[in-house]
Amino acid sequence: FDRVLMLELIFLILHLCTKSVNGFHATTTSNLTNSKFTKIKLFKAVENNDENALREEISLRNENLSNIDPRPLDQYIPYKDILSEGLTKKRPYLIIIAEKIVERLDPLFFFKDEPKDLKKRAQEKEKIVLLGSGWGGHSFLKDIDSSKYDIKVVSPRNYFLMTPMLAASAIGTVEFRSITDPIRNVNSGADYIEATCIDFHSKANQISCQNVVCEGTSCKIEDFDLSYDHLIVSVGATSNTFGIPGVRENCIFMKQISDAIKLRKAIGNCYERANLPNVNDELKKKALTFVIVGGGPTGVELTAELRDFIEQDAPRFYPDLIQYTSLKLVEASGNVLMAFDKELQTKALKDLLERPTTLIKDGYISYELTEVILNAGVEKITDTEVILKNGESISYGFCVWAAGNGPLPLVVEAIQSIDVQNSLSKWGKGRLVVDDWLRVKGTSGIYAIGDCGVIYENPLPQTAQVAAQQGAFLARLFNRSYNLTESLPTKKEGRLFLSERLGLSANPDGNFARGFAFLNLGILAYTGGGNALAQVQLDQKSIKSSGNAGYLLWRSIYLSKQVSWRNRFLVMIDWTKAKVFGRDIVRF
Repeated sequence: FDRVLMLELIFLILHLCTKSVNGFHATTTSNLTNSKFTKIKLFKAVENNDENALREEISLRNENLSNIDPRPLDQYIPYKDILSEGLTKKRPYLIIIAEKIVERLDPLFFFKDEPKDLKKRAQEKEKIVLLGSGWGGHSFLKDIDSSKYDIKVVSPRNYFLMTPMLAASAIGTVEFRSITDPIRNVNSGADYIEATCIDFHSKANQISCQNVVCEGTSCKIEDFDLSYDHLIVSVGATSNTFGIPGVRENCIFMKQISDAIKLRKAIGNCYERANLPNVNDELKKKALTFVIVGGGPTGVELTAELRDFIEQDAPRFYPDLIQYTSLKLVEASGNVLMAFDKELQTKALKDLLERPTTLIKDGYISYELTEVILNAGVEKITDTEVILKNGESISYGFCVWAAGNGPLPLVVEAIQSIDVQNSLSKWGKGRLVVDDWLRVKGTSGIYAIGDCGVIYENPLPQTAQVAAQQGAFLARLFNRSYNLTESLPTKKEGRLFLSERLGLSANPDGNFARGFAFLNLGILAYTGGGNALAQVQLDQKSIKSSGNAGYLLWRSIYLSKQVSWRNRFLVMIDWTKAKVFGRDIVRF
């Protein structure tokens, strides 16, 4: 166990020691026009005084898959040779660890000051457009050398979000600003553009975007195009509704800060509605039945956070309403947390269902607060009920949908417009298929990292770990001047770094870059009441921890993974405030 903590500590120390401030350059973006995709310019003439409504309109359009049709699919067989197999074959676990550690040390041995003629050379730089500000995009932006490239970030969200702590922010354990970091803080040499990419045209090396422009009290949606030499697609994924009627209309999702705000308001609404004098007991039970669909980490952690709130804070605020409150976790499979092994899955159910609660002891309730309903597929969701496939219906005050990821329309349309991607759709399953260097197959100059991409014949889990490591890997390829247009990325110029000289990140001669290698550090999940599960991966073996020990590991790793000392400080303050004064239930 100590070795695992030491390994995590080593990565954190190396990360903090090697973080350097690059030279930066900001440029303005000209608004290009003449996009041939006129179907997505329907909102251009729309004018509205409500800026938030227009932003939501763009967001909904870019998450709605109802107009996307699947295409016929064939099988694609990739080209391989002896050299490429050597660069892409799976490396031993210890070699991957050595590669990651030595790559952290590379900047210490080969550090370069910002060129004095940076602004003068800006027009000569290749243009990199980064779509998205999530884990992959943030990692890429943090590591890319902006003195070499003209970098533009396009995202409707001007901040990075620590998504694993979104459930805690919704309940008030931490505050929203404590788990966000402004994108402009990450790399001041990059030009951030607050907009949503609605299409990219691989043949023209352009993307089409929409943004909300306000003049005085009048706001409208405008379109513009942006050219690139390299396009990094890191847009993530949306919530997968599986085509179930009523999900998108009636459920709260757990993807964005706006979702967490909706949930915090919904909790208050349900309790305040139940507290009205004209509401009978039956209606109170309906209003205070909270349903979470999805037994993955998000669903389990949200259930645990809600239970903590009800046990620790509800007695102060709503003592007369606790007897009507219940939590229901609905999962279509036969267990929760399917990514964990059986032993920890069983422990998770025990923590959710059987751990002692002071509410029974103090006489607030006489029943178990939480119910986990397994093997229960959802048929449809109305504005008041969740109807299961077995015919059972559950009345609810609010319903949170945490049942998995689905592709964004931007990604689906790109797959359908690129012949090679279309032929690989069965493999990609809604994600852009990339090679071992994260280049989108069938294109030139387009890359995909994180949840929106999948490596051909080497699928990886859709987690923050994968996205962050891919973003850092791709940034290093650019920083080290590899020619990514070659079938095998070839070193164009510049000195060899330590990891290349040792043959860890390149072939023994240092001429060709090795493919991406994922270092699995394990998975974590909070199960409530000061308990958590930790499954730390060491090659083919795993170290498992639960209870208070797992909780300490969970908190220490989540704290270390904050992207700045500011965030670490704020999160520690929030944890302390929640422990001493309770959670904040104020709604604005």
